[in-house]
Amino acid sequence: MAGLQLRREGEVLHLAGELDRAAATAAWPSLPPLLAGIRSIDITAVTRLDSAGLALLAEAMTCAAAQGTPPVLHGAPEGLAELRAAYRLDAALGYADAAP
Repeated sequence: MAGLQLRREGEVLHLAGELDRAAATAAWPSLPPLLAGIRSIDITAVTRLDSAGLALLAEAMTCAAAQGTPPVLHGAPEGLAELRAAYRLDAALGYADAAP
């Protein structure tokens, strides 16, 4: 996965590097097994995030929550707030409100 590292440490999934379209596409197949039983996703070391990266994070949060306790997202890389606002996502990367 060029530019993105995924590492599971106990109940925490750490992501580091660029989380863009290419990285999200490459990371997708290896992500599901890493989500079982996680309690948090740490993105403090993510250096770049685009809408495809946000989609991967949102899906990871949803899949992990479906297996039990919803995980907590730690970190706020540059652009996260703007992307969350544009897609109307809450802190857990779920839809914050219904579409108009």
